[in-house]
Amino acid sequence: MSLLLSVREAEFNFLKDKTGATAGNLSVQLGKLRDAGYLTLTKEFNGSYPLTRCAITQQGVTAFETYVQSLQRYLSPGTDSA
Repeated sequence: MSLLLSVREAEFNFLKDKTGATAGNLSVQLGKLRDAGYLTLTKEFNGSYPLTRCAITQQGVTAFETYVQSLQRYLSPGTDSA
């Protein structure tokens, strides 16, 4: 998600290279994010090669920002987590 925040759209192989994930693992994770409404996946062909593009949705941006804010509150000094 953080990669897509900076580029907004990326090809599957770019994400695979940047994350170091296997194709199968990345495919499963992207599917889950798509099902949650956080990403759109567009599948097409470049010649005879499949090309999958991933784009973050506004819902995905909002969810990621909420996640980061939650982490910041959790990690901020003086927070009583007990």
